[in-house]
Amino acid sequence: MQANDGKALEASVDGKKYARIPLKTRVVMPDDDLDAIVTEYAKEAVQPGDLLFVTEKIVAITQGRSYRLDEITPRPLARFLSRYVVRTSYGIGLGMPETMEMALRECGTLRILFAAGVSVVTKALGRRGDFYRIAGDKARAIDGPTKNTIPPYNEAVVLGPKNPREVAHRLQRLVGTGVDVAVVDINDIGGNILGSTLDKAGERRLVQILGDNPLGQARQSTPMGIVRAA
Repeated sequence: MQANDGKALEASVDGKKYARIPLKTRVVMPDDDLDAIVTEYAKEAVQPGDLLFVTEKIVAITQGRSYRLDEITPRPLARFLSRYVVRTSYGIGLGMPETMEMALRECGTLRILFAAGVSVVTKALGRRGDFYRIAGDKARAIDGPTKNTIPPYNEAVVLGPKNPREVAHRLQRLVGTGVDVAVVDINDIGGNILGSTLDKAGERRLVQILGDNPLGQARQSTPMGIVRAA
């Protein structure tokens, strides 16, 4: 087992220790079946009391929600808006015309324009993050290619997954009684639980447990993991 570069395989939250166990898989492709992937790599690895977390990216990919860059024709508005998005070290976000185009399609032009307008005003006042708060989870979950993205997704845009809560409950039935499941969006500046079999308190705790991003989003090929009380 190997954690993300510079990260540990154990975390402590509220005085309790948790193991974060990466599950290495082959590269998940659009024609793969998510249930089959989870059965192959996770079903025998989980134990009662564990939590299986699955990255939103492989859920979306298996739902047919990844698009090659050459399949996306950005409109002029997407090219304009993408120039004003701050690119971070963990990912490009909506900072390229193709990802912004998909945000316009997913969230609606009016919502993205409103989010952008509010963001301009609040950034001038020293406040950040309002764009994604207004644009919502669909915009936040869009992944664009980076230099470390594993092929073929180094030339693709991946949208957020559909019905992540329903996916989590379906996977729970697949892996067995006593195991919780969460579909997560975790990166180096924080995390978000898109859907799970947990209550809200459990989701908040899971964000803390995974907050340092223990699984690699690049060539580590660990799109699933297990949280287990240590």
